[in-house]
Amino acid sequence: MRSPASCFHFQGEEILIHWDYHDVPMVCIHLFPKRITMYRLFLCLLFASSMWESNEETCKLQGTFNLPQISKDGDIVLGGIFNIHAGRLIQINSFFTAPEETKCRSFDFRVFRLVNTMIFAIEEINQNRAMLPNVTLGYTIYDACGSPTIATKIALGLMNGQKEEETESGDDCQESPSIPALVGADGSSESMAVARLIAPFRIPMVSYFSTCVCLSDRKEFPTFYRTIPSDYHQSKALAQIIKKFGWTWIGTVRTNNDYGNFGMQAFTEIVQRLDICIAFSESFYRTDSHEKITKIVNIIKSSTTKVIVAFVAKGEMEILLSEIIRQNVTGIQWIGTEAWITAKLTTQGESTKFLIGAIGPSIRLMEVKGLQEFLLKIHPSFFPGNSLQCTGNEDLTEIQNAYSDVSMDGSSYNVYKAVYAVAHALHNMLLCEKGKEPFIDNTSNPCARYLQSVNFTTTSGDSIYFDENGDSVATYDLVNWRLNSKGTVEIGIVGFYDGSAFPGHELMLDEEAIVWNSGQNEVPRAVCSESCIPGTRKVTRKGRPVCCFDCTECAEGEISNLTDSTDCIKCPEQYWPNQQRDRCLPKEIEFLSFTEMLGGVLLTLALVGVSTTISITIVFFTHRDTPIVKANNSELSYLLSLLHLTLCFLCSVTFIGEPSVWACMLCHTAFAIAFVLCISCILIKTILVILAFKATLPNNNMAKLFGPAQQRWSVFLLTSVQCLICTLWLTISHPFPMRNTEYYREIIILECDLGSVSAFYSMAGYIAFLAGVSFVLAFLARKLPDNFNEAQCITFIYISSPGKYTVAVEVFAILASSFGLLFCIFVPKCYIILIKPEMNTKKHLMGKVSN
Repeated sequence: MRSPASCFHFQGEEILIHWDYHDVPMVCIHLFPKRITMYRLFLCLLFASSMWESNEETCKLQGTFNLPQISKDGDIVLGGIFNIHAGRLIQINSFFTAPEETKCRSFDFRVFRLVNTMIFAIEEINQNRAMLPNVTLGYTIYDACGSPTIATKIALGLMNGQKEEETESGDDCQESPSIPALVGADGSSESMAVARLIAPFRIPMVSYFSTCVCLSDRKEFPTFYRTIPSDYHQSKALAQIIKKFGWTWIGTVRTNNDYGNFGMQAFTEIVQRLDICIAFSESFYRTDSHEKITKIVNIIKSSTTKVIVAFVAKGEMEILLSEIIRQNVTGIQWIGTEAWITAKLTTQGESTKFLIGAIGPSIRLMEVKGLQEFLLKIHPSFFPGNSLQCTGNEDLTEIQNAYSDVSMDGSSYNVYKAVYAVAHALHNMLLCEKGKEPFIDNTSNPCARYLQSVNFTTTSGDSIYFDENGDSVATYDLVNWRLNSKGTVEIGIVGFYDGSAFPGHELMLDEEAIVWNSGQNEVPRAVCSESCIPGTRKVTRKGRPVCCFDCTECAEGEISNLTDSTDCIKCPEQYWPNQQRDRCLPKEIEFLSFTEMLGGVLLTLALVGVSTTISITIVFFTHRDTPIVKANNSELSYLLSLLHLTLCFLCSVTFIGEPSVWACMLCHTAFAIAFVLCISCILIKTILVILAFKATLPNNNMAKLFGPAQQRWSVFLLTSVQCLICTLWLTISHPFPMRNTEYYREIIILECDLGSVSAFYSMAGYIAFLAGVSFVLAFLARKLPDNFNEAQCITFIYISSPGKYTVAVEVFAILASSFGLLFCIFVPKCYIILIKPEMNTKKHLMGKVSN
């Protein structure tokens, strides 16, 4: 069987030659798509043709699989891809000679520990008789050097079953793959490249460190699994931390690769839903120029926010931190990701004052029992095939680096879980498929199906399973950088995040245990604008993010009872805002009450008026035979006194107090009738006086025709008209109590609505008519003695103002008119009767006549 694919590079493009069932080469250009020219297509076909001709009889490899590896044979061999070196040296291929051997740089002791963690887990499984009985696991572990290209090459080699030595048959492509699953890779970019390649062959891959959200896409990566949470959950954890402390104005930096770009995209989408704004967002990669790093640090230094989310890998954080140290940028509150928040940075000693207070989610810090001892007992004799760079007499217990430090890193536990997940899948598969030799060819690998359904509990008590996207349960420890009593950096756990908890309960934080960048327990501020207090609302500044706003006071009649309200709420009609405009209070009810001073004064005046009227009536009745009483028509005077003045004074009382239906009906109609009675009496008396003085003229008999009966009927008829108007008013639409909110917005005035306005104006018009007639007659009688001309005293002023003072003015008008009549007409007569009886003669009464 031919190798299913051969690969070569040309001018930056990766060209993959696929072979169909009839060994016909099919050319596919991909991975770095550019514009495909006819020239390139011709070269591709020429290359495919040459390969077809050179492989007519045997399959010959175009090169050797010369990547360093750690391996051990077994019945089932697991593949491993780790970034033991942080990167590779850039090599320029001439295409005239074979490419040089890949050279890597920056040996990473932490990842080397992860490699040995995989070996430790496999050895532990081999020693467990209950797990995969009679089956020994082996391993083949490669170094991807942080390169997706090398990771792809490793995956191709593992799938093709290639060996360094030639087969006896001379056919190098007859080996079928013996790798049921892969553990790795570190970075999301490497995992994406490998997962795409192995997916058609149904080979599962379990990553311990690739967190990109994109890897949860089951259509593109159907066989990808991971024991580390997706960056979606990390982004949620970061967003909830930021929301927890009220930060709404933050800056972000990210690694310019799949990890940083996809992670920051998820984070941005989440914080936007939480109304959190990003002041700036910068990206860079470790290979970028120093000028770009300097530019980013300058942006951080000049920004108005000092809370920065660093969604970067360890290598990028070290580069960024070096420039921050060089420029001495302090006062930054860093929010980190699991990629660097617990890492041993190369700048650890120098960065103490720059990173103190940093907080962020980390992979759960779980200890793998027995791992520490295994790491320290590793000896070159364990790997007899390896070339030695040491004597074998070294003491690993004296080493103080990331290799031996398993205290603050959860990656080892994730590798451990990944190996056990594959082992459980293999165990379940072998139990269900007894009698069948597994992995006969590329298309019969059922491991992925069993891996999807694994569910087991680790020795630490964690339940391990994968959801429909291949993701594991999202749990994080929340850690904080702080100084211990010795003055050295200490990373302490200050909280926990559980993605499987109920919404709103995922985050648990011990706020008192957090040490911030200032070294104190005071939470730093990160806002573009200070919060709008209740009683105000936010007004967004034009051209600025929504987090930058001004605060404006709610309009009259509106409130806001929440901090940072975007809108004010209008109070119900019966309510009005308090002075702070953060609560709606019931409006003040206003009416002329008996208990307030003004109401009490008016009531007292009304009672004084009633008492005075009764007293005057008694005096008049006692001296009814005296000239001054007879001269004023005692019958009409008594009627005026008893009915009008007493009723008028009493009518004023109906205006005081909370309006009711009966009070509203009586206060207007009773006064209208009483006042018409008053005017009628004065009118008839004035007519009578005019007739009496005109009777002295010859042949004038009018005074005789207008006797007492006619006078009484005249008053009755004039008053009956008003009674009829008031009766119709009360029948058609009578006055009723109402709550008036038009005069004052903050006060409800309890008053009487007129009901029928037409009836009211008819009543008032009739009073005005009688008053006008009385005024004309008073003018005609202006030359008569003052003691007989009483119509001149009926003019009074009526003013009005809104609210309870309207009622007070009405009462005052009634009292003023009543007291006016009382003092102008009757008090002078009482003065003559009681004080100056010598003036109570007919001669004196007739003496004052106008010339």
